[in-house]
Amino acid sequence: MAGCCGHDAKFDGASDDYKRRLWIVIAINALMFFVEMGAGRLAQSQALQADALDFLGDALTYGISLAVIGASIQARTNAALFKGVSLLLVGLWVFGSTVYRVFYAGVPAAEIMLWIGLLALLANLSSVLLLVKYKDGDANVRSVWLCSRNDAIGNVAVMLAAFGVWGTATGWPDLIVAGIMAALFLSSAYQILNQALQERQTEAEHCHIK
Repeated sequence: MAGCCGHDAKFDGASDDYKRRLWIVIAINALMFFVEMGAGRLAQSQALQADALDFLGDALTYGISLAVIGASIQARTNAALFKGVSLLLVGLWVFGSTVYRVFYAGVPAAEIMLWIGLLALLANLSSVLLLVKYKDGDANVRSVWLCSRNDAIGNVAVMLAAFGVWGTATGWPDLIVAGIMAALFLSSAYQILNQALQERQTEAEHCHIK
């Protein structure tokens, strides 16, 4: 585990088993981005499109996670900071587009939302099960876990939104869920950024003392 001093090092992903699992999760996320974005546009669902963007962001940032495994604490925290900022931007975009749709909202296709939401949930539960063993690593590893967990929560929310749209015949449940997902993105961004900055500060302090 890389670092200036190696003080209280957390798991940094330097494991062949972890890398194999991460490659599988990257493939799942990349595939589901195309499936869910196409379905989201077809169904005119803001919640589906928000979840699709999360899939894309995860696939890209997981690739960055792989690239910095075994690197210095500086490189790993830089990767975590990048992922945190990315989540922050996605959260702001989803929030802004959801506010826009409040004033220009049709009724999404509940059936498409439900079936695609179920497919995405199964994909993300697979990812969560693959990664749960490594959920308490450093900021870089933990950010991967948080993103996968967010996806599973988001898929459950999309399915609830589908039932809400079907029951009310309005687009409001879809917009409400998209807003909740935006808040989840922002919360995870804060956690990732905060942990990465703390790890960087701790490493700098111990290296300075040494």
